[in-house]
Amino acid sequence: MENILGLLRIHVERGVNLAIRDVVSSDPYVIIKMGKQKLKTRVVKKNLNPEWNDDLTLSISDPHAPVQLFVYDKDRFSLDDKMGDAEFSIGPFLEAVKMRLEDLPNDTIVTSEKPSRQNCLAEESKIVWKDGKVIQKMVLRLRNVECGEVELQLDWIEVPGSKKL
Repeated sequence: MENILGLLRIHVERGVNLAIRDVVSSDPYVIIKMGKQKLKTRVVKKNLNPEWNDDLTLSISDPHAPVQLFVYDKDRFSLDDKMGDAEFSIGPFLEAVKMRLEDLPNDTIVTSEKPSRQNCLAEESKIVWKDGKVIQKMVLRLRNVECGEVELQLDWIEVPGSKKL
């Protein structure tokens, strides 16, 4: 493990109003990429509003590398169809983790990130203190597609002996 700072758990909650890629629906799944790492959710059959509720965990060594998200429609006999993509930065989230917060009331907002041309946020994303840890919920608007959003939640896992943030 090369200079791991910690682990980023990405809870891929659900897709909302995803694009139709089969006759009347799609069989969507999500791929998360960061650097050389590539993780995948399960496929949800025939659903434009899938509930994945999958946890994907990335090891973080470069806090400046963007996290890329791709949504695909699973096809049996041909290449899977693209259903959009998005990208986000973990910088603001890691800044909140670095604060080493403790003993705050649950749901205290540490900071928030507003949607802009530089990010794929569909709405303001709040970074909050909940149950003894920093979490960030985000709704990403998919690019390169006619419609669709993906809802995620980030949380940080300290790795004993890792470099400090």
